[in-house]
Amino acid sequence: MSSQIPAPDKRNASYLRQLSMAMELPFIMVGGILVGGALGYFLDRRIHSSPAFLLLGGALGFGIALRDILRRLSHETRQRDQESGRGGE
Repeated sequence: MSSQIPAPDKRNASYLRQLSMAMELPFIMVGGILVGGALGYFLDRRIHSSPAFLLLGGALGFGIALRDILRRLSHETRQRDQESGRGGE
């Protein structure tokens, strides 16, 4: 009596890929804002300025994180289109 594990079908693999991306994207966004804000904070402390660099760093981190999220989503869309056979339409 051998127990065989069924191979995952494409629909299940696609679901898991979407789930992993949905779990990853908030960490990218929050991480970008925190890293940019932290760099701005330490720069403000170093040159004894108002929280201008903190705000600028947070905004820059937000922009970079948003760009990375959009890049990942467009890559995922292209990959899904190629798998479904639509190609580069």
